[in-house]
Amino acid sequence: MHIVSWNVNGVRAVVKKEFFESVKYMNPDILCIQETKAQDNEVAKALSPLENFSLASNSANKKGYSGTATLSSTKPLTIKADIGIEAHDTEGRVLCTEYENFYLVNVYVPNSGQKLDRLEYRKQWDKDFLDYLKNLEKKKPVIACGDFNVAHKAIDLKNDKSNYNKTAGYTQTEIDGMNNFIADGFVDSFRMLHPDEVVYTFWSYRFKSRERNTGWRIDYFLVSQSIKDKVKEVTVFSDIMGSDHCPIGLKIDF
Repeated sequence: MHIVSWNVNGVRAVVKKEFFESVKYMNPDILCIQETKAQDNEVAKALSPLENFSLASNSANKKGYSGTATLSSTKPLTIKADIGIEAHDTEGRVLCTEYENFYLVNVYVPNSGQKLDRLEYRKQWDKDFLDYLKNLEKKKPVIACGDFNVAHKAIDLKNDKSNYNKTAGYTQTEIDGMNNFIADGFVDSFRMLHPDEVVYTFWSYRFKSRERNTGWRIDYFLVSQSIKDKVKEVTVFSDIMGSDHCPIGLKIDF
């Protein structure tokens, strides 16, 4: 099974930028999209050419903001939006689809903000989201994928020293959050297979960052410990354009 995750930074914009050609090239069984920046009906309209997939989406209350969507070639057994905590459930950040052998959680983790004004909120989010995943895991294994808005280790961003504790995505609070996911049994599948490879999934639109490969690895496939040996391949599609993030792919055997 091939699962692809992509923060598209606006679904209505990305479909005008060879998006469908890119999806055809990657050939996913399931496609998880973050930051749709659109309401459910707008997401459905933008993605309507992908007619061989069933679509689930979770839009933010605020128009043009956040949002997730999951497209699946086999219809999920169940679809559930949000995590059941009011403080977290207005921004369309979580979409869980259930399949025979696993839960797939598509997530767009909140950014801590340019001035780190959402860092305390983010700390609570990470805790509550981990609790949510562990609760799902009691029933069957979990694959959580998406934009986690954190570079876990120094290898995961270009300028680690100048960003540490100054820039959203590389504060100790956020690093601790990811440490907790790993400590609680979730496996960073890319690092498991590529322990020393320097690769990024996000580049700022400013300063010719992508051209210079001044990037961050903030998009992940976290998998339950019980299925880590089923992971066959994790790919970072760094050549695929259309967003400030590139897609990532997970091949897993069930």
